[in-house]
Amino acid sequence: MPNPLLESHELPPFSAIKPEHVEAAVRQLIADNRAFRKTLLDNLKRPAWETLVAPLEAMDDRLEQVWSPVSHLNAVCNNEALREAYNTSVALITEYSTEVGQDKRLYQAYQDLANSDEYSTLNQAQRQAVDNALRDFRLSGVTLEGKDKERYGAIKKRLSELSTQFSNNVLDATQAWHKHFTDTDALDGLPGSALEQAAEAAKLKNLKGYAVTLDIPSFLAVMTYANDRELRQETYTAFVTRASAEAKKADGSSAAEWDNTGLINETLALRHELAQLLGFKNYAERSLATKMADTSEQVLDFLNELADKSKPLAERDIEQLRRFATEQGCEDLQAWDVPYYSEKLRQQDYALSQEELRPFFPAERVISGLFEVVKRLYDIEILPVASFDTWHPDVRFYHIFKDGEHIASFYFDIFARENKRGGAWMADCRVRRKTDEGVQRPVAFLTCNFTPPLEDTPSLLTHDEVTTLFHEFGHGLHHMLTQIDVASVSGINGVAWDAVELPSQFLENWCWEPEVVPLISGHFQSGEPLPQSLLSKLLAARNFQSGMQMVRQLEFSLFDFRLHAEYNPDQPRDPQDLLDEIRRQVSVVTPPAFNRFQNSFTHIFAGGYAAGYYSYKWAEVLSADAFSRFEEEGIFNRETGESFQREILQQGGSRPPMELFIKFRGREPSIKPLLRHAGIETSEVA
Repeated sequence: MPNPLLESHELPPFSAIKPEHVEAAVRQLIADNRAFRKTLLDNLKRPAWETLVAPLEAMDDRLEQVWSPVSHLNAVCNNEALREAYNTSVALITEYSTEVGQDKRLYQAYQDLANSDEYSTLNQAQRQAVDNALRDFRLSGVTLEGKDKERYGAIKKRLSELSTQFSNNVLDATQAWHKHFTDTDALDGLPGSALEQAAEAAKLKNLKGYAVTLDIPSFLAVMTYANDRELRQETYTAFVTRASAEAKKADGSSAAEWDNTGLINETLALRHELAQLLGFKNYAERSLATKMADTSEQVLDFLNELADKSKPLAERDIEQLRRFATEQGCEDLQAWDVPYYSEKLRQQDYALSQEELRPFFPAERVISGLFEVVKRLYDIEILPVASFDTWHPDVRFYHIFKDGEHIASFYFDIFARENKRGGAWMADCRVRRKTDEGVQRPVAFLTCNFTPPLEDTPSLLTHDEVTTLFHEFGHGLHHMLTQIDVASVSGINGVAWDAVELPSQFLENWCWEPEVVPLISGHFQSGEPLPQSLLSKLLAARNFQSGMQMVRQLEFSLFDFRLHAEYNPDQPRDPQDLLDEIRRQVSVVTPPAFNRFQNSFTHIFAGGYAAGYYSYKWAEVLSADAFSRFEEEGIFNRETGESFQREILQQGGSRPPMELFIKFRGREPSIKPLLRHAGIETSEVA
């Protein structure tokens, strides 16, 4: 039988891809690539772009065109057979990647190219790609010999296994718990949309009545609106103990089979050992080798400065909340009470709730408004494609046009469902690069987990979810609007990890603009845009508990960075002990002792953010400062939009991000706009 993954397709043939195709295709392409690389190096007389880099780029892209859809399917429609095929194949790809990174002949060929006269004839993107390749060879242990080389390969393979297992454990633990109700008595306070979703969740589990789950829309609805404090506590407990020894299943039995504690400890130990094999003091230093920040001290100074400036406001926020909760009869405010009383306080102070906003933000209206915003900013047109191959009926597909030319495409998969990983993300499907047939257009996967439409009600978003949609689309534009034709520095590729969030967080700013809100809002029944009264309340409430939100992110950032920077293999510190210390420093809400947040912290244990979670805060500095130029010149100023597109979005990783930022902003970034946007005093900030 033919294997669709081994056939040439402009777009992935999702409906034809079966679990049994995956491992066979990966093994075949790895074998083909090994043979191709050997033949290329055997016959290479003079390293040049056309004789070395371009053919290897084409070879890598063929493997990526197989792995990208497989990896995506594993995230959005997970099942046992696909997971097994994915796990086997990711180990093969990790082993192969390590082999390539330690190929001394290949490394020497790149070094010869960099030292040759040919190098000076390359364009900026090509030179950056060569420079990055040499850096990555060194970070892959190309200079290691003997046992050190073998150990490096073994560590890389095991870290890949641990990452996959961590993610699987979180998904399995999340799906193992739900709470069933035959009526709505215990669900008092939940809005109608949440009750409808709970009924749908029960139906999917072949239950009558209602089911609360740990999927984000359901979890947040309970934590924010359920009047039953015991239900909030039980749901909170289930959520924060996921993938830990304390976790429970729906029947109350132990879910400790998915405990990630051991995986965390092993991951930290192996990362530290890997960093030291490469000559770094710790994994944090290894992480910074591909980031804007130069030293660990820079990162920690930045985070601690933000904490010092933010914590006084956070303390005022929590004190106000405690007073309010006491007035409401809750004298011992606990973690599971904070979202509930925060929402009530928001309603009291601003007469506004996220649920009140939801009818005005139907997903279809938000999407059309989002497309209009980017059209005005970047002069692009986004049109739906009626017929395409997909993995689920909810998925949509669009083409992007500029000056009448089709330049990119993207898949939109925005609704939560069973067997789909939680969260929101953008990923490559196809990368822009120059080929013998012309330029390969970039294609993106854009994925969210919003409440799906029901029989009588369309999908309705909170304003928080609207900003999430804009955030992910900002990532997508970075990938899709690139004008760089070299794959390794095209779009988000090659971009320093602490700059990659700039375009995403930047686009969120438009969700708050009075000129934009009418474009993205329209009551799902009447079509009426968000009334001025609600818009005024929304804007007034923008900085509601901004201090608490800031220190919460700083807690995650400091925990991640110090966890890797301070690791001591002789006396490994309990991650919980470090987290508790950081919470004493920056937090104003102390979680209960049973909280095991770290056991589901997939960003750093199953994603690309290890010793890099601080990137979100640094990118907020960049995005707030970049947006301040639009505040000065007009939020839809075409020249400003073209400048951001030209200097940031189109450049990909072809130049250092600081250089690109300075070209756009005219100076280095300032922290002042971020603090101003957060409502934090800036008079003493340089």
